[in-house]
Parts: sequence; C-alpha cells; structure tokens
Amino acid sequence: MSQATRIFLSLILGLAIGIAATAANPQAAVSAAGWVEPVGIAWLNALRMTIVPLVVALVVTGIAATAEAARAGRVAGRAIALFLVVLWTSSAIGAVVTLGLLDLWPLADSSAQALRNTFQGAAPVGEVPSFGQFLGSIVPSNPISAAATDSFLPLIVFTCVFGFAITRLPDGQRRTLTGFFEALRDAMLVIIGWVLWIAPLGVAALGYAVAAHAGTAALGALVHYVVVVSAVGVVVWVLAYPVAWIGGGVAPPRFFRAIIPAQAVAISTQSSLASLPAMLGGAERLGIPVATSGLVLPLAVALFRATGPCMNLAVAIYVAHVFGITPGPAQLAAGIAAAAITTMGAVSLPGQVSFVSSIAPIALAMGVPIEPLALLVAVEMLPDLVRTLGNVTMDVAATSVIARHSGPPPEKTAADSLLGG
Repeated sequence: MSQATRIFLSLILGLAIGIAATAANPQAAVSAAGWVEPVGIAWLNALRMTIVPLVVALVVTGIAATAEAARAGRVAGRAIALFLVVLWTSSAIGAVVTLGLLDLWPLADSSAQALRNTFQGAAPVGEVPSFGQFLGSIVPSNPISAAATDSFLPLIVFTCVFGFAITRLPDGQRRTLTGFFEALRDAMLVIIGWVLWIAPLGVAALGYAVAAHAGTAALGALVHYVVVVSAVGVVVWVLAYPVAWIGGGVAPPRFFRAIIPAQAVAISTQSSLASLPAMLGGAERLGIPVATSGLVLPLAVALFRATGPCMNLAVAIYVAHVFGITPGPAQLAAGIAAAAITTMGAVSLPGQVSFVSSIAPIALAMGVPIEPLALLVAVEMLPDLVRTLGNVTMDVAATSVIARHSGPPPEKTAADSLLGG
C-alpha cells in the first residue's frame, strides 16, 4: 500500500470514528477531541521543524541544477526561460482563479466555523503589511532573523541571491557549497520520511477532531476543497493546448491525439517521471526531433512542474478563506512570488513532501495559518491526479514550443492534415 493511500485511509477512519462518536454522544466526542487533537498538532510541528532548512536547501540546489542545465546549450537555456515564464504565469493564474471560484462558490459558514474550531490555536502569522511595507521588506536586513520569525519571502529572496552567487564561484568552491546543501536537503528528507511514516496516526487524530466538531459537514468541506484546488489545476492543464497551438504550431486535435498515451500513464502512475517514455513517444508523433525532445523533456521532468505554483497558492488562499482572511495586494504578491520560486526546487520530491515544503512557505509569506495543512495533505492524492496530468501535458506543449523556435517545424502526416492537425 502506498504512503498516500495509507494517509488517505487513515483520514477516512478518523472521520468515520468522529462522525459515529458525535452521533452517539456529541459532548463526549468533543471532549475526547481535546485529547486526540494534540497528537495531530505534534505531528504537524514535526513536519514544520524541517521547513526552513529544507526550503533553503531546495532553492539553492534548484538554482544550481538550473544553472548547470542552462550551460548545456542554447536549447536548454530557452527551455529554462520558458519554464520560468510558465511558472510565474501559473502562479498568477492560481491567485485569480482561486479567488474567483471562492467568490462564486464559498465554503459554507458552518463548515468553515467547524474547521476553525478544530484548529483553535491557529492564527494569522504576524501582522499583514501594506503594499508599500511589503516592497520595503522584500530584501531582509538579517536573513537569520527572517528564518527565525518565519518571514519566508525575504528569506527566499536572500536564498535566491545566495544561490546565484554560488554559481559564479570557481568550480571547487561551487561544488563544495552545492554538496553541503544537497546533504542538508537529503538529511531533511530522511527526517520527513520518518515523520511521514507516522502520518496515519497524526492524520487520523486530526480527522477525528474535525469530525467531532463538524460532523458530516467535515466531509463536505474536504470535498469542496478538493474540487476548488483541482479546478485551478485544470485551468493550467487546459492552457497547455493553446500553448502548443500558438507557441508550438500544433493544432489542438493533433496535440490531443499525441498526448493521450502519456496522460493515460500519468493517471495510472501519478508520476511525471514514469510518464517520460510516453511523453517522448508523443513528441515523436508530433514530429519533434529527438535531439530536442530528448533534452527538453527530461529537463522538464527534473525542473518543471507547471501546475505547482497555481495549485500550491490555491491551497494557501483556501486556508485563508476558511479563516475569514481576505488576501490584500501585498499578501497576494508575496504568495505569487513564493509559489513561483519554491516550485523549481521541489519538483523531484514525493507528493506529500512537496505539499508541505512548497505550500507552508507560501502560507507563511501570506500570513496564513499552516495548521490545516496537516489535514489537507491526506486528500492530496486526489488533486495530485490533476497535478500530474497538467504537468505531463504542459511538458510536451513546452517541448513543441522549443522545437518550433530551435529548428524546422514539426512534420505533419497526411492523416493529420485531413483531420485538421
């Protein structure tokens, strides 16, 4: 049984016990939740203690890997530039679409109140600055203090500058520093692996607490969350088709036929890496030269996750919605920047790890509580289907764009021409 399945089933078990206990004796169920819930909070804190060193290590090693790939040649450089444009666009889309969906279909007040009751100790992180204060605080005067106070956007800015500075050092010094941060990253992943091993216990405890406070409304809240966050990912997934058409010169019917096998693998495996052979086959059906697809697609799998920024930011905005926080311009700007920057460092991580390491910095940068992430990670296996489908589709679309601008246009077959491709 996969780790994601174990965590999901533990959530279902916790919810079922909580709903049954509430139906039998509501007062006793809520009283028991006061004893059970700290187990889930302690589990979240165990994850939270790894966030600062992990994010710093991921950003530094991500920049190092990106710089190393860019040195591979002109095609790799163009691919990375396109990846960055798509990631920042995805982040902006996530802000706009999530706010629009929550305006059209807000979470029921009863469900939101129940979730707030479950995480009574959660509160906005610090004072939300004005937009002018936000601009003035982007560059930290003390990065150590920024890390200690969970000021993640200034910390990420410093880490990015530090990471780019490392790429300018002589080879020996660069390898030494990069090796240190790779070791730090791997050590944090070992700790997170231990914490995730006991995740079913923490998630079941939180599931019970939510059900004890909310009853069956807890199920409705989780379904609402899954639909909203998945819908944001679908927008970027669908956007891959006009990207391939306008940027790559591949008409939607032709692109649709070529990408279906890779999407089928993505659904069955929930892994972009496992879908790579099928993506290479789809690129071949589009007439993309192997010299291009063989470089760009592995690079995309290693460094690029198109749905990451939009869906990660959607989670943070959703948590803000639950707590009645309306993000202002400064919060949204901080969230968009954090979502776009942290994604490239987390693309090679397992789903549950990247969920915490990518979304917690966004939430903290926006002043949003992160306690609900310990519960929401349990249903991540459902939005993760949309994440993988969107990533695989956009990977091939981006490859078609690079191919069009790096050589002759993809070849068309007679059948493609007859079918409108």
